[in-house]
Amino acid sequence: MHDRYNFPAVFHYNPDGRIGIYFPDLPGCVSQATSDEEGIKKATEALELHLFGMEEEGEPIPNPSRLSDIDLEAGERTVMISAIMPLVRDAMESKAVKKTLTLPYWLNRAAEAKGINFSALLQNAIRESLGIQDDRR
Repeated sequence: MHDRYNFPAVFHYNPDGRIGIYFPDLPGCVSQATSDEEGIKKATEALELHLFGMEEEGEPIPNPSRLSDIDLEAGERTVMISAIMPLVRDAMESKAVKKTLTLPYWLNRAAEAKGINFSALLQNAIRESLGIQDDRR
């Protein structure tokens, strides 16, 4: 795993003003935008999430192509996009995950009557059960 990745994105400018974005080295890593500024932002988000997913799955991350080695069609331009992974990893680790749970009606009613925060209670119980002292790991 690296802390920073730089991959070329291809911006395909459609006649209707939309920009299709894809990464030749990362099949399935795509996005779209309506301006160059939005395209950079959306391409960065797509790259970050795609690379994070690859890291999580233990998939090898390929070496990026050189800009000069990418064949372009009419209406396309390459843009180098960077992903700073420590920031992405931290954000993903802190991201809330929705879980569904089932309680007996009477227990739910009693807990709500006491103003119990179910999320906080469950988080604290899981931390205690795992012997975790802080919020991170």
